Amino acid sequence: MPAPRKYPQELRERSVRLVMEVRAGEPGLSLNAAVNRIGHRVGVNRDTLRGWCRQAEVDAGIRPGVTTADVATIKALEREVRELKRANEILLAASSFFARELVPRLSF
Repeated sequence: MPAPRKYPQELRERSVRLVMEVRAGEPGLSLNAAVNRIGHRVGVNRDTLRGWCRQAEVDAGIRPGVTTADVATIKALEREVRELKRANEILLAASSFFARELVPRLSF
């Protein structure tokens, strides 16, 4: 079970939007400078806000990386693979069990 989120989703979205607006208004402003300016005002740790902004840029296609949707898909597929491997192990164990039980009975 994942840890509970410290910041509500609405605050995350608003904070990222503010950083993007500040950077759009001042084209020479770096991400770090914008995060320092906005993070203090909204009460969000600067490193946390910087991570949110980088992920938002990845999701928007501005920065290379794995999008949030892709991460969710990968996690779901990994979960499915684990379940399938477990089911396969159970089926292999069952088939070997029944094979051992059936072989002595078939002897003439």
